[in-house]
Amino acid sequence: MPKFVNLGFEPDFVPYLDALREQRAVHALVAAGQQEDTVLLLEHESVYTAGKRTEDSERPTDGTPVLDVDRGGKITWHGPGQLVGYPIMTLPKPIDVVAYVRWLEQVLIDSIADFGLLTERVEGRSGVWAPIPGGHLKIAAIGIRVADHVTMHGFALNCNNSLDAYDTIIACGIRDAGTSTISILTGKEVTPAMAAERIKHHLTRIGTRIAA
Repeated sequence: MPKFVNLGFEPDFVPYLDALREQRAVHALVAAGQQEDTVLLLEHESVYTAGKRTEDSERPTDGTPVLDVDRGGKITWHGPGQLVGYPIMTLPKPIDVVAYVRWLEQVLIDSIADFGLLTERVEGRSGVWAPIPGGHLKIAAIGIRVADHVTMHGFALNCNNSLDAYDTIIACGIRDAGTSTISILTGKEVTPAMAAERIKHHLTRIGTRIAA
């Protein structure tokens, strides 16, 4: 069972670079066998981050600063109302990164279902999606890095955040689909702290099936 650490929820939003330093410190300990697998859970201060595959045309159109980071994926937003999770976990050998991403998606799908919202995978696209007539809306993004057999970065789950920050970017490089939140689609107020408890439950429940 991994160790869970709540780094900060409303009103104690966590600056992105502070969380990144904590990630790197924990990653070094886990990779050295000096600490058990650890999952950091938090809400960030508002920030755009760009993965290694981000194209210039996907960046903010208004000159808003962007932090370039060493995860996979493209540009996204983090901020109040969104649950961010950083699982720092040793992967089984041989390493199967795709299987890890599918496992993380299933944790999210099961957790979101506890709030009465059906979500699913979309073939060819990472993350978790809510089906709507004629398409899908993205509810959760995933971007990871694996170093020394141990994962970093993770997922961002839209709980009750504003969607305004997505107006000036091409989120995750996807031009033909929008984003939404659990609260909007269920009509119920779902906070990141509430969602974190369900993530803990489901991540522990299926934690032995990463390589399945």
